[in-house]
Amino acid sequence: MTHSMQLHQVNQDMQQCIQNCLDCHSVCLNTVTYCLQQGKDHADAKHIALMLDCAEICQTSANFMLRSSALHMRTCGVCAEVCNMCAMDCQRFANDAQMQDCADTCRRCAETCREMSMAAV
Repeated sequence: MTHSMQLHQVNQDMQQCIQNCLDCHSVCLNTVTYCLQQGKDHADAKHIALMLDCAEICQTSANFMLRSSALHMRTCGVCAEVCNMCAMDCQRFANDAQMQDCADTCRRCAETCREMSMAAV
């Protein structure tokens, strides 16, 4: 693979990761609103806080990548960890389509962020 092909692939991978981060940010914020409307276990303070943490780190990671920050690999590593935690927490609402969508979105983001955190600069 030539150097320009490698750069093109990195750019494509980064663009996909940015999109996944932005999608996850949006889905988590929408799901927070949904959970507050549902009440009970959905509105548990730790659950809401985790989804807000996930939304925030996703936005931050996307911003770092959009700015070509030298530290984007570190934010992506944290983002992958938080997204995995959020996915597991949302997954426990097995019969709730909104929660399953949030879990799936978090897993997609975690996967691309994990890859980005290990990418060669």
